[in-house]
Amino acid sequence: MSAVRFSLMALVVLAACDGNPFTGAVPTEEGTPTVSELPGTTYSDGSVSRTEGKNLGPGGVAVTGNGFAEGFHYDPVNDTFRVDNLAFDGGNVYTRDSRVPTLGPAQVYAASSTYADSQTGAVIDQFSYRALYGVSKTGRTSFAIVRTGAYIPYGFGGFVYSRNGSVTLPTSGQAQYTGEYAGIRDFNGHGGLQYTTGDMTVAIDFNDFNADESSTGNGAGVYGYVENRQVYDMNGQNITDQVVAQANADLSPDVAITELPTLNFTVAPGALDNNGEAQQGVTSTVGTELYEQGEYYAVISGSDAGQEIVGVIVVTSPSDTATARETGGFILYR
Repeated sequence: MSAVRFSLMALVVLAACDGNPFTGAVPTEEGTPTVSELPGTTYSDGSVSRTEGKNLGPGGVAVTGNGFAEGFHYDPVNDTFRVDNLAFDGGNVYTRDSRVPTLGPAQVYAASSTYADSQTGAVIDQFSYRALYGVSKTGRTSFAIVRTGAYIPYGFGGFVYSRNGSVTLPTSGQAQYTGEYAGIRDFNGHGGLQYTTGDMTVAIDFNDFNADESSTGNGAGVYGYVENRQVYDMNGQNITDQVVAQANADLSPDVAITELPTLNFTVAPGALDNNGEAQQGVTSTVGTELYEQGEYYAVISGSDAGQEIVGVIVVTSPSDTATARETGGFILYR
């Protein structure tokens, strides 16, 4: 991975109802099959924890820094978070960010921007990490996202989302879940980070599509969207107008947009499995031009699918001389 140091700051996320919301009971190798392509664990009590996959090339060399963050752990006494396997992040311990302490459904955490040489005390500048952490009102679901703007191309980081306990899914009817969305934008082409927020809705049709007996899917159709999207710099200043202007310049639509386009789920059979996990494509358009594309990953929680959904969206889009990647987390309630 060719990497260029860009800036001298670091941050990361997480906070929850207990000491570590990202682990379940006893892992099982014979867990319920899942539609998700992500690595992770299904536990004996029905809990699920999914993480970003590593993007590795020949010989196991990192193509990007995806999926390197691991060992997520929140300390509720000190309101700090530990994350392992990220070099130059101030010693792995992150504290609440003073400039943007919260963002949508997430809390924001920061690592120290410097670290002392253990022998000489010399000050070593650290890399620019940021992270988001969200936990539901019930404590049953949570997510965390860690990214950095200190590398070119994308730097090292990752995400995790989890459900504590099992779920039961209905076989008929429909359900709607609403809530907030928050994300981090990093770039392939230049350094730096930005924050994003939005309002989100997901609907599930448990009547259709019909289940395919040869697959793990239960046949339900899943639709969702993120609207009222805003973009902020690391100081919390709203820069949405700048991003909208750049989208108009990049795509030259017949009618210029005045706000960021809505992110829409792709609706197709096989999106939801019997374990309550869902995965499909996500896109947005500017006029008739495709602007963003990627995938969502989610898991449902609660009896009769009656409580909440947690998940992560990852989409990329053109941005000036670079490609912007937005990684956002959501917790939605029925």
